[in-house]
Order: sequence, then C-alpha cells, then structure tokens
Amino acid sequence: MNRYQQGSLFKAKRKGCSDVWVFRWYDYSSGKRIYKKKIIGSVAQIRSKREAEKAVAALRSSINFDIGTPHTVCELPAHYRVHELTQEKKSFSTIDNHRNLFKRYIEPRWGSLRLGSIRTLEVEEWLHSLPLAPASKAKLKCVLSVLYNHAIRYQWLTFNPISRVRTSQRRLRDKDVLTPEEFQKLVQQLSVRDRAMVLLIGSTGLRRSEMIVLTWLDLNTRTMEVNILRSCVRNRFGKMKTEASCRPVPFHPVVLNAPLVWRAQSPYAMDLDFLFPSPRLKGARPLSPDSILEKSIRPALARIGVVGKQIGWHTSLIRWRRICAHSVSTLRSHRS
Repeated sequence: MNRYQQGSLFKAKRKGCSDVWVFRWYDYSSGKRIYKKKIIGSVAQIRSKREAEKAVAALRSSINFDIGTPHTVCELPAHYRVHELTQEKKSFSTIDNHRNLFKRYIEPRWGSLRLGSIRTLEVEEWLHSLPLAPASKAKLKCVLSVLYNHAIRYQWLTFNPISRVRTSQRRLRDKDVLTPEEFQKLVQQLSVRDRAMVLLIGSTGLRRSEMIVLTWLDLNTRTMEVNILRSCVRNRFGKMKTEASCRPVPFHPVVLNAPLVWRAQSPYAMDLDFLFPSPRLKGARPLSPDSILEKSIRPALARIGVVGKQIGWHTSLIRWRRICAHSVSTLRSHRS
C-alpha cells in the first residue's frame, strides 16, 4: 500500500515573467511511480505561501484518495467522494452541493488540520463568523458532520465533534408570499403556457426541478395524478432527490383545464414531449424555470402592483396551495 504523501509546494523562477508557485507529487495510479508537477499560480496572484497552501489543499487531498487511512480533514472529503458521493448513492444536486461546500468552505479553513484536532467551539465560532444565512450555516455544519460520521463508520475516529456544534435555522426575514387575490391577478396576466406552469406547481407543490421535466405522459388525467419520475438540476437529468419523491402527486380538478388548453396550442404535444419545452432547442430540452421567473412572472407581478416582495417558485405559491381543495399535507406529505 502506498504511503500518504503531502507533496511539495515551492516557488519557481520564470524567465520573462513573475515567479510561480509549483506543486509536485508522485502518481502511483498506473502501478509505477511517476513524477508530476502543476503550476498553482503566479506570485503576483498568490503572494504568500499560506495562501498557496490553501489553493493546493484540494489537489493535495486528491493525490491520496485511494490510499489507507486519512490523517487530515482535507484527506477525508477525498475518501468520502469516492465511496459515498457517487451517482448510485446520491442525486446530482446533493453531489454538486457537497463538492461546492468542500471546496469553498471546509477545505480552505480546516483542510490542513488533523482529524482529531478540530474542536467543537472552534467550528461554532467559525460558522457564526461566516456571512451566510442561518439555514446555510446549518447545512454547512451538517455536511461537516457527515464527513466525521463517515470517519467513525470506517473506525478512524470514535467521536464526532461537530455533533455538539450549535446552530440556528431561524430565518432572518419571513418568506414573501402572494395573497389569493394577488395570485389570481397574476394568473390573468400570464400566457397560456406560463399560466399552466404556475397553476400546476402552485397546486401540487412540485419542486421546479421536477416540474420542468414533466412529459404529457406523466400527467394522468384519469386518476388526477402527476407521476414524478425524474428531475433536472443545472441542465442535468437524474433521479429524484428522495425515494418518497417518486410517489404520484394528486392535483385539483380546477387546475386540469390549464394544461389541457396549453397542450392544444403547444407545437410539442406528443405523449413523450415535455410539458414546457424550449422553443429555441426545438423541444429537445425543457425551459429554464429561472428564465420564466425573470422574463414572465416577475414582470407580470410588477404590472399588477406587487412590488417589494422577493418572489420565487415556492415562496410565492404557498398561499395558493392553501386555498386548494386538497390540503398541503395530503398533497405533499412526503415533502416534509
């Protein structure tokens, strides 16, 4: 078994330009020891060795991902990525979010420390110092705790110091929601396509990643249910976020007419076509929900005099779900 290696970080001189930081290590992936090196950045960009160490933290962890027991925090995410953060076990959104948190927050601050040297109060103070919303801090704490639970599962540690870190998920401000009157005025301002989209997501509580990939075959008008079979996050199609999310979702009969009117006008009305296809891509891919929100829904809200509210797909439609005949708990109990 190959031993852990820290690699070597040094400053190299260049002719005709500023010096650069270089990281070198040995690669054993081919069965042979191969000397490799990579330029991290120029001295003008990275002025101190401490900054260069932070920049090389992720690369240093990747050269040890298939070797024995991790010793530092930076080595632990590398092992977790390979054994747990896979498409077979996690959804694409979970994988992407975890990787971003590793790279942006966890590895730069804690990567160089040994696994057993992290203290609960230090992590708590660090989280409080970050310019993030309480919910984002709680999510960051959760991801860091998952890493330590992973280490405990492999019997590298016996205690999770993150489990005692205190965080709050209390919102800095209340969510902005539309009243029933505002919602009804909004629907009247929208096109046939956008009206069907808003009514469907408003009455069922679908995630936007689930809504945009619906096909006409997924809309069961006989049982009055929407079959949720896939999702699309950042233009990537994949499985559902949770197994419970795959259950069919009932929708109210009042909502049925809007999708049917849109289907009669849509140039892509076959069973396997998307409900909300992109005209620019000739129906090959669905529309972007962010684009609809910016170009259609928010301008419509401005026209009816709704200003000063931060409107998103879920926050704006909560109130409408309350006036549907089915209760939110019946419609989307598995979303809790």
